[in-house]
Amino acid sequence: MLIVDMLNDFVREGAVLEVPAAREIIPCIKQKINEARESNYPIIYLCDQHDENDEEFKLYPPHAIAGSWGGEVIEELKPKEGDYVIPKTRFSGFYKTELEDLLEELKVNHLIITGTVTNICVLYTVADAVMRGYRVTVPVNCVAGLNKEDHNFALRQMREVLKVELI
Repeated sequence: MLIVDMLNDFVREGAVLEVPAAREIIPCIKQKINEARESNYPIIYLCDQHDENDEEFKLYPPHAIAGSWGGEVIEELKPKEGDYVIPKTRFSGFYKTELEDLLEELKVNHLIITGTVTNICVLYTVADAVMRGYRVTVPVNCVAGLNKEDHNFALRQMREVLKVELI
């Protein structure tokens, strides 16, 4: 199970890159985490983690700075012992991260992907997973977009282009 960018800088009210709908999916993600723990599935948090001068800040305001409160996983979904946390600096959780090596080590071939933002980091992580041959499932009540139009666009891309299982 992957949890993408459920960080204070995206979820909390007034945050620099607030995604209001992200607060609505917290209980659903929490339930999926509990199910994964009961089934002994690995739980992997993909977390934006930027230097203060990151190039991404040419596109978006500074956010999820390494070591800052904004870059921490929200309290309600905090990783527990045995969970994995992978920092990322770009939209895809696969880009220049240890994710693929970890998945190979854990012998994972099916990913359940949750989190925010549906049309940015979730979509690009899903696309990279599909291109790498992983079976991907996205629980639609566990992803949130900046707005309904972008959220629905991303879900349509996942379903129609990437042939991802939406549940």
